[in-house]
Amino acid sequence: MTHVIESPRADDAASMGPLQLRVWLQTYPCADAEIDEIWIREQRGFSATTEGIAQWREFIQAAGRQPDLLFCRVVRSGRDIVGFLCGRQDEVVTLGPMYLLDGAQGRGTGGRLMDEFLTWAGNAPIRLWVTDYNERAIRFYQRYGFKATGERELWRGKLPNIRMIRDATSSGNLS
Repeated sequence: MTHVIESPRADDAASMGPLQLRVWLQTYPCADAEIDEIWIREQRGFSATTEGIAQWREFIQAAGRQPDLLFCRVVRSGRDIVGFLCGRQDEVVTLGPMYLLDGAQGRGTGGRLMDEFLTWAGNAPIRLWVTDYNERAIRFYQRYGFKATGERELWRGKLPNIRMIRDATSSGNLS
């Protein structure tokens, strides 16, 4: 099925919060890091609650009012949202979150999302956090000129993340 990328509508928040949790459950379980379904639901389950969905709705509406400062695109497969990419502009551009369900990966959709995001970001430096054992995501970002900075964090004391940055002069495989 074709994946359509577009700006979200406020009512898409009802899908985005649960999708975020679903992608986490697909992507982040790791016995070595002691990250399991229970921990993920404790840490990310909020995104699928009424309050979490309300926060997504607020972000979507804010992005509509301030498109130069906030970026958000959803990926639709028919009526279903199967991914999204959001970001914000302050002293630098921050990419994240970016999620695609497993079934939507490997079809060029992530690249199309990234192309739209890089066009929006212009020549600004871009930073992001990525889980250090998510090798597929790290390779994806590297193709677009992102490099690890050596900065690390344990999100919520457990999830090991690394900082990646794309300098204003970086270029990557923009396709």
